[in-house]
Order: sequence, then C-alpha cells, then structure tokens
Amino acid sequence: MDTTGLIYAAAGLAALLAALLPVALRRAPVSMPMAFLGAGVLAFATIPELPDPDPLAHGGVATHLTEVVVIISLMGAGLALNRPIGWRRWITTWRLLGITMPLTMLAVGLLGGWLLGLGAAGAVLLAAALAPTDPVLASEVQVGEPSDDPSDEDEARFALTSEAGLNDGLAFPFTYAAIAIATAGVAPSGWLGEWLLVDVVWRLTAGVLVGVGVGWLLRTLFFRAPSERFRLAEHGEGFVALAATFAAYGAAELIEGYGFVAVFVCALTIRSAERDHGYHKILHEYVEQIERLLTIVVLILLGGAVARGLLAEVGWQHVALALAAVLLVRPLTGWVGLAGGKTGPRERGAIAYFGIRGIGSLYYVSYALGKAEFDQAETLWATVGLVVVTSVVIHGVTATPFMAELDRRRERAAAVSGRPEAAPTTPV
Repeated sequence: MDTTGLIYAAAGLAALLAALLPVALRRAPVSMPMAFLGAGVLAFATIPELPDPDPLAHGGVATHLTEVVVIISLMGAGLALNRPIGWRRWITTWRLLGITMPLTMLAVGLLGGWLLGLGAAGAVLLAAALAPTDPVLASEVQVGEPSDDPSDEDEARFALTSEAGLNDGLAFPFTYAAIAIATAGVAPSGWLGEWLLVDVVWRLTAGVLVGVGVGWLLRTLFFRAPSERFRLAEHGEGFVALAATFAAYGAAELIEGYGFVAVFVCALTIRSAERDHGYHKILHEYVEQIERLLTIVVLILLGGAVARGLLAEVGWQHVALALAAVLLVRPLTGWVGLAGGKTGPRERGAIAYFGIRGIGSLYYVSYALGKAEFDQAETLWATVGLVVVTSVVIHGVTATPFMAELDRRRERAAAVSGRPEAAPTTPV
C-alpha cells in the first residue's frame, strides 16, 4: 500500500470532518476530540503500514507538535475573553489558580507516589503535567467568540477559559522543579535557590513583560498605525494572529521566559484595545481554525499510540489514578477553591468538574522527559496518556448536556429577573 497517498487522503478527510463534525455534533453527547481520538485508534489498529506514533521514540516531534497546538490555543483563548483583567472581575480565576491548582498538584503527586511507586521527580512531573486545565480540548465549555459586551460571558465559561489560559504557564515552574530533582537530587540545597530565582521569579516576570510589550506594539500597529496603509485592522488579515503568537512566544523563549505566559498575556493586551472592533473576531476565527486542524493531528496520533501499545502496561493502579484525577481530585479541589466565591452551586459544580486534561499535559511530560532522565518514563507517558483519554471521553460525553442545562437555567433566571443582561452572571 502507498502509505504516502494514504496519509494525504486521510489528511483531506480529516480536514473535511473538522469542518463538519462541530456542526453535526453540536447537540450530541459526543465531542470532536472523542471522534478523532477514536479514528486514530481505528486507523492505526487496522492499517499496519502506518508508522508507529510512539511518543517515547519520537520525543522531539511530540514536544514541538503539542507545543505549537498549545500556544495557538492560548492566543485564541486570550482573544476570546471579553472581560477586562482585574482582581474582582477575575476573582474566580484567581481562586482556581491560587487554591485549586496547588491542591490538585499535591493530591496527584501523592497518588502518583502511592499508587504507581513514583519517585520524587516523577511524582512532581506527574503533578505538574496533570494540574492545568487544557485550553485546547475544552472548547465545548469555554467562551465562544469575542464580543464588545463583557456581560456576554457567563461565569463558568469565563472561569474555565481564563484558568486554562494562565495555568498552562503556571505549571511550568513545577515541571522545571521535576527536572531539577531528576538532575540534582531530592535535596533542596542542590536546586531550590536557582529554581526560585530563575524558574519562578525570572521566567514568570519575563513572560508577562514580553507578552505586554509585544501585545502593545502589535495592537498599536493593528489599530493606531499613523498610516492607514499599515493599520492591519482595516484590512482584515487574520493570519497576523500567528505572527502575534510566534513573536510573543519566541521573544519570551529567547530571554528564557515562559512563552506560554507571554502568548496569553499578549492576546489579552491586544484584546484590551478597541474592544468593539470586529477585527478581534477575525483574528480569533483564524486562530480557531488553525487550532482545530492541529488538534486533530495530535488526537489521531494519540489514538494511534494507544492502538500501538501506549497503554499496554496499564494496570488497575493507573486506572484508579486516572479516574481519581478526573472525577475526584479536580472536582473536589475546584469546589474547595470556589467555596465562598460569587459563583452559585451549579456554576461552581460546572467549573470544578470540567477541569479537562489534554494536550498541555502531553506537552509537559514530553518536554520534561527530553530534558532529564526520569525513572519509569514509560509509566509517566502511559499514565498521562490514560488521563487525557479518560478526560476526553468522560468530559466529551457530559459537556454538551451539562452546559446546555446550565444555559437553560440561566435563561430562566434572567427571564424571572426581567433583566436579560444579568443572565451571564446570575448564580445558578
């Protein structure tokens, strides 16, 4: 069989399905990630001529492919948010980042050591990889497109989108901690000081500053260039969203800052200018289409890795950890983090439950395994892969009906109050 022709034909079919499935599955309890993950399993299980997509054997490809998908998704998430950043306006997000994320990491790390027998470095890496809510696979529960009205965002979708935009970058210091432990040993004297100064303070600060700087320069060019000829917002060129993504990410990485943070902050900075301008929708739509295509590639390859034995050594301990991470740890820590906040019980339940794990988790484990030698590398990959598959299936089945019911309750509450504009923020 001509595998080259087969791959091209499959790519064409996948691209066509990428356009059709979101519409076809809009009201079905099946998500697009589920469909393409299953397609990958089927294709690689039935066509032996396809190359083996083993992430351990092709670590560099796995790292860079997932990296590109995540940064493009972060740009899309930042451009979609309508609410200006602020302490009170983003209080739900700050709670998720400051309370839920650390508690999630602590619980996952302890489970990794207890159930899987991971050492300190492996447990910290597993915790870091599984802590972030994924900005890529959570589209069903995130904010849609940009709007000039901040009240268009309900609290659940806003919280999940903004959390996903920030915690992917905030998991990086802990990934570096795992690398440091694997390299220098458990004793803090060998790595803690440098980790705090470089991996926490410097890299985070650099990421934020680069994001603000690149975003400010680009939004000036987009909307306020002295000559209309160079005012890109007037020409409707969507592909420059990629320029913003790669410029922010590359500049941050050059000075050893966190590129994930820089991209999301850059998107927020661009979004803060001319909020009612239609160019934001053009940029977001372009990014969303690119993200969807690249996500399909990763999901098909993940399905192929599963079909070719990624989960072959999985036992009950791995299954128990995956189910606990998805169904117990995140919901409980999410509820604790949001307790006493401004969300109502149903919104709080949605935010806590839909902490979707996905491509960001694959990136972190791939990145760390490429930087240092970890014991039980196969176990780490299998566990993270299983958690992502579990999240794709469970959250994919439940996202559409859960969010539809949440929207119906919000609409009824708005109708009773007689103030439609209050609908997105009415606790439900």
